[in-house]
Amino acid sequence: MLTLSPSLGKVPPMDALEKEILLSREVIAKRVQELAASISRDYEGSELIVIGILKGAFIFMADLIRHLTIPCRIDFVRLASYGANQESMGKVIITKDIETSIKDRDVLVVEDIIDTGYTLSFLVDWLKERNPKSLKVCTLLDKRGRRKTPFEADYVGFSIDNFFVVGYGLDFDENDRNFADIYALKPLMGGKKK
Repeated sequence: MLTLSPSLGKVPPMDALEKEILLSREVIAKRVQELAASISRDYEGSELIVIGILKGAFIFMADLIRHLTIPCRIDFVRLASYGANQESMGKVIITKDIETSIKDRDVLVVEDIIDTGYTLSFLVDWLKERNPKSLKVCTLLDKRGRRKTPFEADYVGFSIDNFFVVGYGLDFDENDRNFADIYALKPLMGGKKK
């Protein structure tokens, strides 16, 4: 199993890291289909509003909605909660609001990864103020061991340990979102790449 420093407060520079596949594209695709089947069953007979959290969730959300068998509308919200050290600081700011009314509607929030729980707790409370009929959360990755506030997603793709991950929409300083697999970043033995 890959191990990183218990504290992600200081992530080494990219040239001092190597990538190791944590979840292959095939494993991800299978799990996304399973999640979509569960969501479709749970919302059968309903039109769902799916809200993706930018930027990290956009690839996961696109694949997820392609497998839904129920009608859905989509929207996006963008939040900022990370400081320069890539660790959630606990203060959440909305930088892009949703444009769709969710009053009396079934809503599913789609996230790439839940870490401390601050961002999702804030967003769920904020969306509940708009009086949706129902509100659930689907996350691709869940780092339960990193929680700093109680939060549980309704649909979870994979529970992972304390890895810094990239690929499939997840980034390191806006890089590596385009990888089809999900990689764990780990420090190179002996320092930087030559």
